[in-house]
Amino acid sequence: MTAFTGWNLLAEAEPVVDPVQNRGPFGGLWPAMIVIMILYFVLFLRPQRKRDTAHRTQLEALKKNDRVVTIGGIYGTVTNVQRESDEVTLKVDEATNAKLRVTFGSIARVITEDDAEGSSAAKT
Repeated sequence: MTAFTGWNLLAEAEPVVDPVQNRGPFGGLWPAMIVIMILYFVLFLRPQRKRDTAHRTQLEALKKNDRVVTIGGIYGTVTNVQRESDEVTLKVDEATNAKLRVTFGSIARVITEDDAEGSSAAKT
């Protein structure tokens, strides 16, 4: 018969596993990564979707005599809209009656009366 000592209990006990050390290489980063993804969605993706939706509705409502600005910075007045061929004709010069044909995607924005009043007030 062997003597009962505390060392026998310690030798037979299973090793204690620390749950913090047993998470793996990226165990502690998952909560931070989830927070970063949520912030990315809220700060970048949602506002961009709203701008895209507003731009799309402006292009769908585009009609003759609307004043527009292209992505190249050219100001013009819409003279013809051909939705099936994805083309818009712009009059860019009143004196020579110069016209440009551009695609819908090249229209950056439609100038409203509020924009026109603000830009004319800034010039004076």
